[in-house]
Amino acid sequence: MRLLVTGGLGFIGSNFIRHLLGARREVRITNLDLRTYAGNPASLADLARDRRYRWVRGDVADPRVVDRCMAGVDAVVHLAAETHVDRSILDAAAFLRTNVVGTQVLLDAALRRKVGRFVHVSTDEVYGSVARGFSREGDRLEPNSPYAASKAAADLLVRSYVRTHGLPAVVTRASNNFGPCQYPEKAVPLMITNWIDGEPFPLYGDGLNVRDWLFVLDHARALELILLRGRVGEIYNVGGTHAATNRGLVELVRRMMRVPPELVRRVPDRPGHDRRYALDCGKLKSLGFRHAYGFAEALRLTVEWYRSHESWWRPLKRAGGYRRYYRRQYAGRLRAGASP
Repeated sequence: MRLLVTGGLGFIGSNFIRHLLGARREVRITNLDLRTYAGNPASLADLARDRRYRWVRGDVADPRVVDRCMAGVDAVVHLAAETHVDRSILDAAAFLRTNVVGTQVLLDAALRRKVGRFVHVSTDEVYGSVARGFSREGDRLEPNSPYAASKAAADLLVRSYVRTHGLPAVVTRASNNFGPCQYPEKAVPLMITNWIDGEPFPLYGDGLNVRDWLFVLDHARALELILLRGRVGEIYNVGGTHAATNRGLVELVRRMMRVPPELVRRVPDRPGHDRRYALDCGKLKSLGFRHAYGFAEALRLTVEWYRSHESWWRPLKRAGGYRRYYRRQYAGRLRAGASP
């Protein structure tokens, strides 16, 4: 199988590429990634000599680059995206360009090149906040952040290409991922790396927002299954094994790392903060999917990975772009915050 993966230097993309190369000897992967702030070549540096893998530095919104990468491809797994809700609140423009225009460019190229399968990777955030029960794939989309709105728009664009052009595409919507190689602005790596350095973790609002947590290696396995067996035109929810309030998750990690409660700092909530996400994953289970990792095991592996890979994340947190973002996003909130 000749596969084009977009965003393969990112968190989910790098884990997916590593998984697929390990699981399937016949696969050949082209990784199209612009290497933005969240894309780290170090995540896949050990694959440099693997002839089954190549990285092309390029923008998914550039039709010429995309068309060249699409030539001779059997399937596409589209992961490239701007993903951080907080950044989308500060500036939505990049999210629209990458998540919507980039998806359109890829869809057009896939049509021209007659690609056999297109997997579009999305998020549970497109459903909006769910007061009770579980979101199903046919539910109405009610995105509440610019990030979620851009992903919902891309999902609907994929649907239109299936219905209008007959493109053999599927959409996946995953819950909150965690695991190795996640850029340290996201909640789990931020709290782990901050606590390794004895710094506080900013907990938004009352901390009672509920999220479902999916280990990234299980997500990679789910994407492989959907790539091979998912039905064209379908949407598949990909959930985790543990739902928890943000406060509950922070407490689990705090106890695991044995840090004092004073290193949790309650800060003013962010705008439009969804209260609860929850996914019904019956369709994915009907394909035969089962999680390989329990939550406690996955969380422990994640903490151990960041402890043993400081050379991966320290350069990211020392970079000027990260420091400017962190000061802009949290400095005032941390001063206004308090311990729980």
